[in-house]
Amino acid sequence: MPIEPIIPPGSPPPLAPYSPGTKAGGFLYVSGTLAIGPNGETMGIGDAAAQTRYVLDSIKSVLEAGGGSLKSVVFNQIFLKDLADYASMNAVYKEYFPEAPPARYCIQAPLVRPDFLVEIATTAYVGD
Repeated sequence: MPIEPIIPPGSPPPLAPYSPGTKAGGFLYVSGTLAIGPNGETMGIGDAAAQTRYVLDSIKSVLEAGGGSLKSVVFNQIFLKDLADYASMNAVYKEYFPEAPPARYCIQAPLVRPDFLVEIATTAYVGD
């Protein structure tokens, strides 16, 4: 089975050794995505809704670079620094997945930098 790294043009520099996405066996796996701007800066500091929007737009770009779309998403793993941000994250999330939303979970977890509030990892089915 071929494995293909997916790196959309303009991707921010990774914080560790990973690709933004990996395509294998008809699936596209999108790495945990944070609100990281093109120069490595944190976007939407202090605003979970803004960070959620930035994260989902970043995920969308990886999906499109790998031949998918948000409609291809089958599972999301959501990490929140603070569960108090759950409602604001969900309000934005619902805009991106308005009908037949994918399976998901959401947990509270410390994130890699204190100014990150939301991280999402995605699995999408894009066919062979």
